[in-house]
Amino acid sequence: MPNAPCTVRHACREDVPEILAMIRELADYEKELASVEATEQKLLDTIAFADPAVPSSPTTPQTEPITPTRPARCLILTTDSVSDSSNNNDNNQAGTEVVGMALYFYSYSTWRACAGIYLEDLYVRPAHRGKGFGKRLLVELARETVAMGGGRLEWRVLNWNEPSIQFYRAIGAEPQTEWIGQRVDREALTKLAGMLD
Repeated sequence: MPNAPCTVRHACREDVPEILAMIRELADYEKELASVEATEQKLLDTIAFADPAVPSSPTTPQTEPITPTRPARCLILTTDSVSDSSNNNDNNQAGTEVVGMALYFYSYSTWRACAGIYLEDLYVRPAHRGKGFGKRLLVELARETVAMGGGRLEWRVLNWNEPSIQFYRAIGAEPQTEWIGQRVDREALTKLAGMLD
């Protein structure tokens, strides 16, 4: 597991600026920063957040209800950090630093007739990679999937992202090469929605 102390919890509303920053960092890495339409307000409106005053664990989410307009949850991984507010070492303040996230929603398998989890984005900030944090987030998602009697944890990875592909293979993930992802969005989605009019 991680070789540095960390905490995994469900995101609270106060985490939104960090979530948006990580979404933008991931999009920049994927060379798609210009495509990001997410804003803090959009994230506040579409993620089911935890109440920081209510105890919760990754396997038993205590968040706002999942709804059609608020379909996602987000795990946040934090680690202890030390900030130096002056040159005097006596003034160092310990705190926590958000270093990773796993943004996900629930899926359904008709063949298995059970729910699963679809991982939309897994991200660990570059300075914290190689410490086991990505694996920790995936383990927590796998635990939630098992705890809810789910059938599978799934995600997609860009075909050129070889470091991530190798990492996923190392934890036992199998590429689903027989399936081709399909998408309808933007104008094509609006057009499809109006085809029977």
